[in-house]
Amino acid sequence: MTATGADHVTAGTTSRGWWWWERRRSAVLDIGLGLASAFECALEGVKFAGDAGVPVPVGVLFGLVAGATLAARRRWPVAVVLVSIAVTPANMGFLLGIVGLYTLAASEVPRRITATLAGMCLAGTFIVTFVRMNQSVDDGAFSGGRWLVPLFSGVMSLGLTGPPLLLGLYIGARRRLMESLRERADSLERELSLLADRAEERAEWARTEERTRIAREMHDVVAHRVSLMVVHAAALQAVARKDPEKAVKNAVLVGDMGRQALTELREMLGVLRTGEPVRRSDAPVPLAAVGAAAAAAAAAAEEGPCLADIEALVGQSRQAGMVVELAVHGEGRAYDALVEQTAYRVIQEALTNVHKHAAGAKVMVRLAHREDEVAMQIENGPADGATADAGLPSGGNGLVGMRERVMGLGGVFVSGVTDAGGWRVSAVLPDRAGCPD
Repeated sequence: MTATGADHVTAGTTSRGWWWWERRRSAVLDIGLGLASAFECALEGVKFAGDAGVPVPVGVLFGLVAGATLAARRRWPVAVVLVSIAVTPANMGFLLGIVGLYTLAASEVPRRITATLAGMCLAGTFIVTFVRMNQSVDDGAFSGGRWLVPLFSGVMSLGLTGPPLLLGLYIGARRRLMESLRERADSLERELSLLADRAEERAEWARTEERTRIAREMHDVVAHRVSLMVVHAAALQAVARKDPEKAVKNAVLVGDMGRQALTELREMLGVLRTGEPVRRSDAPVPLAAVGAAAAAAAAAAEEGPCLADIEALVGQSRQAGMVVELAVHGEGRAYDALVEQTAYRVIQEALTNVHKHAAGAKVMVRLAHREDEVAMQIENGPADGATADAGLPSGGNGLVGMRERVMGLGGVFVSGVTDAGGWRVSAVLPDRAGCPD
C-alpha cells in the first residue's frame, strides 16, 4: 500500500473507528459477506475433512478461517483472491472466489496483476472441475461421456471467472470516470470563482476610472467657465458706473459663458443617464458592465470639444482681458476624438490656471501638428502686479488631471516654472486616428 493510502486508512480509523472502511455500511456489507463466506466454507469443510482424512473440526475451522478472509477484500484484494485460489482444490470458497475476483478487478491494483490472478483462477477452476468430472465418470456418477468433461469444465471455469471479472472492470472504470468528472467539476467551479473575482475587480476598476473621468470633466467644465465668469464679473463691477456700455458687454459675456457651462454639464449628464443603473458596491456586476466606462468615455469624446474649438477658447480668454497669442505649426488634420478632446482640455486648463494664479500675464499658446503626434505648449510670463487678483479658489487638481489625461493616452506631460518667473505646460499626444478600435 502506498503512503497516501496508509494515511487515508489511518485517518479513517482515527475519525470513524471502523478500521479501513470509510463508511459504516461498507463495513456492515463486508462483515456480512465474510460471515456468509465463512459459513459456506465451514459446511464445505466437512466434506473436505472426509475426503482428506482429517478430523471434521479441523476441516470446519479451516473453512471458517478461509471464508472469513472475504471481510478484508477492500484492504487486501490480492490476498483474498490468492486464498480463494488456494482453497479451490478443496472444492470450497465459491462465494469467496467470485466476490474476491470482482473486488480485485474493481480496485486500483495494476492490470497485469489482475490479469495474472484471473488467469490463475480460471486455470485452477478448470483443473479442479476437470479432475472431479473424470472421477465422476470413473465412478459411474456421470454418464454423459468423457468428451463432455473438457466442455463442461471450460464452461464452469468461464462462468465462475468471467462475469465477476468483467463486472469488476466495469465498476472500477465507472468509479474512476465519476471521480474524474467530480475533479473536473471542482476545477471548473474554482475557475468560475476566479473569473467572477476577476470580473468584480475589473468592474471596480472600471467604476473607479469612470468616477475619475467624470471628476476631470466636471473640473474642466466648471473651473474654466466659472473662472471666466468670475473675471468678467469683476470687470463688470469695476466699469459698471464708469462705462455702462462695456458693463453691458461684460454681462452678455457672463451670460453666454454660463449657458455654455450649462450646455456642457447637460451633455455630460446625458452620457451618464444612458448607462446602466447605479448598483450597490456589494451587488453582483455582470461582465457586460465592465466596458461601460470605456463606452461612456468614447461617447463623451465623440460629443466633446476638438482642436477646431481652440481658436474660440483663446478668444474667450482674450475677451476676459488676457493677452494671448496663438501659433499653429504644421498642417492640421483629423485626430482620434479622444486625442483632440485631451489636447483641448490641456490648453483650457492651462489658461484657467493663468486666470487663477497669474492675473494680467501674457500667454503664448503653441500647437504643432507633427508626423505622428500633436504637441502643445502654453507658457505665461509673471503676473502683472497692477492687475487685481480675481481671488479664484484652487483645488490643486488641475495639473494632476492634465497629467492623467495625457499619460492615459501614452503621451508625455511636463510642467514647471520658467526662467522668467512664469509657468510652462507642455504635452505631446500620439496620433491615434489610424489605430484600430
